[in-house]
Amino acid sequence: MFDAVIFDLDGTLVDTEAVALDLGRRCLMSMGHEPDDQVFHQMIGKDGPTSDAILVAAYPGLDLPAFDRLWRGGFESAIENHLPLKPGVHDLIARIAQPMALCTSSRRDSALRKLALAGLETAFRQVVALEDVQRAKPHPEPYLTTAARLGVAPARCVVFEDSETGAAAARAAGCIVVQVPDILPATGDHAHHVAPTLLDGARLCGLIG
Repeated sequence: MFDAVIFDLDGTLVDTEAVALDLGRRCLMSMGHEPDDQVFHQMIGKDGPTSDAILVAAYPGLDLPAFDRLWRGGFESAIENHLPLKPGVHDLIARIAQPMALCTSSRRDSALRKLALAGLETAFRQVVALEDVQRAKPHPEPYLTTAARLGVAPARCVVFEDSETGAAAARAAGCIVVQVPDILPATGDHAHHVAPTLLDGARLCGLIG
């Protein structure tokens, strides 16, 4: 049914969103701000600059460089000690015969480090990161770029995403979208299939039996 399979990274393959959310709360409190989960929820699936703008709008007095040092430094230390994976990641990847790619809003160095920690550094033919596009998700450019680098029409690609932002990008690019929600429930507005796990989603779309 498909010529290629494309995965998002954070919240889809690696279980990093909950780690980032918990650290973000603690960092804000340490700097004298009251954390608001709704603010962090707006940042899910977004690139770094967009997330920074959301934070500054919500916390006008926030020392953003200091917050970033605390948050990102704590996050890097946390995943170095333990990077949790989503259920079924290695099982699913081992069962896929088609070329695979990664399409992430993370910067390349961060994405490659997470892949290495997860034991997935050789799984993907292409890795498209934030630096590779002019317009980040929810714009379709990241997925159009990924499909082009694979040499495959977007309509022949199945995409696995967790966030509304990512699912919207993949759907707008013309891909088949399997959404496996992470912290926030899926609306289903942008997905062809919504599933509780990656393996369930792969079965729903006919990728595996």
